[in-house]
Amino acid sequence: MNANGSTDLDLLLESLRDHWQALVTAAPRVVFALLVLTAFWIAGRLIARAVTTLLDRSDLAETHLSFFRRVIVWLFVLIGFAVALDIIGLSGVAGGLLAGGGITAVVLGFAFREIGENFLAGFFLAFGRPFNLGDLIQSDGLEGTVRDVSLRSTHIRSADGRDIFIPSSHIFKNPLVNFTRDGLRRHNFRIGIAYQEDTDAACALIEKTILESGLSLETPAPFAGINEFTPNYIELIVRFWVDAFDPAPNVASQRAEIMARCRRTLLASGYTLSADVSQNVTLMNHEAP
Repeated sequence: MNANGSTDLDLLLESLRDHWQALVTAAPRVVFALLVLTAFWIAGRLIARAVTTLLDRSDLAETHLSFFRRVIVWLFVLIGFAVALDIIGLSGVAGGLLAGGGITAVVLGFAFREIGENFLAGFFLAFGRPFNLGDLIQSDGLEGTVRDVSLRSTHIRSADGRDIFIPSSHIFKNPLVNFTRDGLRRHNFRIGIAYQEDTDAACALIEKTILESGLSLETPAPFAGINEFTPNYIELIVRFWVDAFDPAPNVASQRAEIMARCRRTLLASGYTLSADVSQNVTLMNHEAP
């Protein structure tokens, strides 16, 4: 009994010594493999930075530059990983990974179809250039300024400060509105005046007020005209343009300020606005026999 116990203990100790010896023998190779992998990662980052610096002199958008940086870094990491496996002595595993890459891609494609869609859509978005960093975009009701673009998603910041990450496939499949592609953004609002008022004079006054506010562009010029005849008043449509790349004004406050100025100017000039028209019609109806 004691002899058997002693034999088992000796076998266990011998096994531990063998494993320890194997670990000590393999440790330098593992450390060297990690150093090689780190070196490939650093080299990838340096080369990616150099390549994107050269490409930055061209007309490539920031989204393209960001895409190239990621691809170069990941390519170097993949090569470094294969070299590290070969150093450790797992060259068969490295070769198997490379040889079976096509089959693995097919299997993963079925298993992670949505992720694959996002990456493929991100690739097309990167080269289709529908927007750049800093552009104000809207897709399927989500609106914000583009902060970052990756293969998987697009990061936008909404006007109320929310960070929204939209899957690339979602943007690719839905209509996309780029408010800042040409550097211009148009605002609209409507205002009603009484039928007896001079609409030409009112429109000219509105256009002058907008230009004098300094909040809109002179070219394209502001526009005011008749939009619709309602039962109680004439509805005017007002359009003006702003610099989409100007970070100073807030979009909502800018539009509200111009609307308030136009309203004050019309009232000060004696024009009857739509609310007053409706009130007058109501009073006349009550006074009618």
